[in-house]
Amino acid sequence: MTGTLLLIRHAKAAGQAPDAPLTPEGVEQAARLAESLSGSGITRIVSSPWVRAVDTAGPLAGRLGLPVQTDERLTERVLSGRDLASWQTALKLSFRLPVLTLPGGESGHTARTRILAALDDARDPAGTTAVFSHGNLLALALGLDFDGWAGLRTPDVWVWTAKSSARWEPV
Repeated sequence: MTGTLLLIRHAKAAGQAPDAPLTPEGVEQAARLAESLSGSGITRIVSSPWVRAVDTAGPLAGRLGLPVQTDERLTERVLSGRDLASWQTALKLSFRLPVLTLPGGESGHTARTRILAALDDARDPAGTTAVFSHGNLLALALGLDFDGWAGLRTPDVWVWTAKSSARWEPV
């Protein structure tokens, strides 16, 4: 499918920091993901530069002999610049009010605009691009609400074409 994007949430990680590595389970998930996607006609791999996304993309890149290109616009949305005791309540509110911007954070609207621009640039019109990113940002791109975000798994994969997107279950 030419021009198709596979939107992929990273495998299970040891934390939320940009340098958080995959857990041993996440390493296994990334290997299984690479196996299941290796026959998908992927011609390009683009990832958030955060460790958990790059490390999820790595086994697929190795299997296909493709480089992992990074794009800062695929980093996770920062809800707030400080720790929030009730971060899930704040996140839920941010899905209902997309222009809500908490101190030091990014609104859902701004984050969605950012990822949609990155996806437009990542698309290989002659092939299929695998895009590795993060849950909140992908939920915003896909138009999910808070409950949709809460139902995401690690990893999770969607097929995104010019006309539609649909969840695809990796083996």
